[in-house]
Amino acid sequence: MPYLTIQTNESLDKPTQDALLEKVSKLVSELLNKPETYVMVAISDSRPMLFSGSDEACAYLELKSIGLPENSCQDFSNALCSLINDEISIEKSRIYIEFSNAERHLWGWNSSTF
Repeated sequence: MPYLTIQTNESLDKPTQDALLEKVSKLVSELLNKPETYVMVAISDSRPMLFSGSDEACAYLELKSIGLPENSCQDFSNALCSLINDEISIEKSRIYIEFSNAERHLWGWNSSTF
């Protein structure tokens, strides 16, 4: 049930969005060692955003998962920032990532909770 959302002020064409979604879905699955069938990813581009008083390219990511290993968040941050930088050329220093460990009883799916 991992969920990653990406918000950016960059405008991304459909092929770029599709490629990024596919790559980040696989990466999240690998990082969390969870089947990709449970991974959900979303991109919201062309958002009005400022970072450090500048409207240069930036991104905000949120990764939420049941059982998120807190001791791995630094590695996750490196992997996600590298992917965003490689795919849409946003400098790593202009990316924030929020990590959340979801409690099973507070995460719903298929008319129930985990």
